Amino acid sequence: MGNQTKTDSAVLEIDSLTKAYGNRQAVSSLSLSVKRGEIFGILGSNGAGKTTSVECAQGIRRADSGQVRVLGKDPIKERAQLRGRVGSQLQDSNLPDQIRVAEAVDLFADDRTQAKMAMSNWQLDEIAKSKFGGLSGGQRQRLFLALALLNRPEIVFLDELTQGLDPNARRTVWELIEKVRDQGATVVLVTHFMEEAEVLCDRVVVMAGGKLVDEGSPAELIERHSKGIRMRFEYDNADLDWIENVPGVTGVTPYGTEVGVTGKSQVIAHIGAALIQRGSIPESIRVDQPNLETALLKIINPNGVAHV
Repeated sequence: MGNQTKTDSAVLEIDSLTKAYGNRQAVSSLSLSVKRGEIFGILGSNGAGKTTSVECAQGIRRADSGQVRVLGKDPIKERAQLRGRVGSQLQDSNLPDQIRVAEAVDLFADDRTQAKMAMSNWQLDEIAKSKFGGLSGGQRQRLFLALALLNRPEIVFLDELTQGLDPNARRTVWELIEKVRDQGATVVLVTHFMEEAEVLCDRVVVMAGGKLVDEGSPAELIERHSKGIRMRFEYDNADLDWIENVPGVTGVTPYGTEVGVTGKSQVIAHIGAALIQRGSIPESIRVDQPNLETALLKIINPNGVAHV
């Protein structure tokens, strides 16, 4: 895969970024471009260089070489000009243990109206008087997200967005992030949660060993690194030739009284229509659809199983 093409609408441009910690190369010649108004995911296993990359993009860490431009500006040399235009929720975010939730929001808000809206949108009213040190992991994440999005930034960096959140809270956060994007903000999302990336991201890059190893939309990566849809259903007729001629079918395997079919995404509809036409509707059809997690495992470890 080549580097992302730079465009006039890019709000984040990274060109040949390199960063090492002693003898360990955390990021190596990373180049990418993030377009205005999209949700852009950075994926990869632990130690892939994801967090280091976004920290360099925000000016938190200084790169050894390469160039970073955020909203057309250097995040280190022109930090003051980016203040208020960039939001951030980092993996290692922290606050004083004794500060109360409402106090933290008031501290970062421009005015009381903005603070009240944030407290309501992020369901923080119920823990307004709670001290930060006593919050659960999920409650801390909600607070950090509220603070990151408080000033309606043009671009926001979110590292491990929903870590510690229960499924219901996670879905709520996803809806809010989509609303943020719909209002014109750009979101750069670092995540280990592949369903999150598949639901939210317009485009993603995959990092391994500090390098960019693949990029595209979630659907493109799934299509590129999977063998397609797998179906299995009861069919005791010896005649299987017709299945091979169904549009989208790439393979047919008999399993006793069942048959397995592989193919492209449209194969589900075509097989269903063909079975109805033949009057052979099975009682059950099992479908295994590839997802972003299986694609990622294939990308970062094509010869075995990897943990993400």
